[in-house]
Amino acid sequence: MNEPIVKSSGNVFIDLGYSPDEAAILQIRADLMADIRKIIKARKLTQAKAAEILGISQSRVSDLVRGKWERFSLEMLITLATRAGIHISLKKAA
Repeated sequence: MNEPIVKSSGNVFIDLGYSPDEAAILQIRADLMADIRKIIKARKLTQAKAAEILGISQSRVSDLVRGKWERFSLEMLITLATRAGIHISLKKAA
């Protein structure tokens, strides 16, 4: 049986049924985590070296690279992104 194809809203978390405010926070968390992982990969950092740069334990870096977003608050991800050299800014949609 074929499932109908539904066009995405542009935010997977809204599509999964989260409220718009919760979905926005989850999307930002997911985006930050992906950006931090990209930097770790681009710089070819070991988990130990990434831990040193980010100021967290190697096991926390492991959680990060495995995408365990539920283990990181938005505030923590902003802190880690800043430590990784990412400039963080929020832009309001009109």
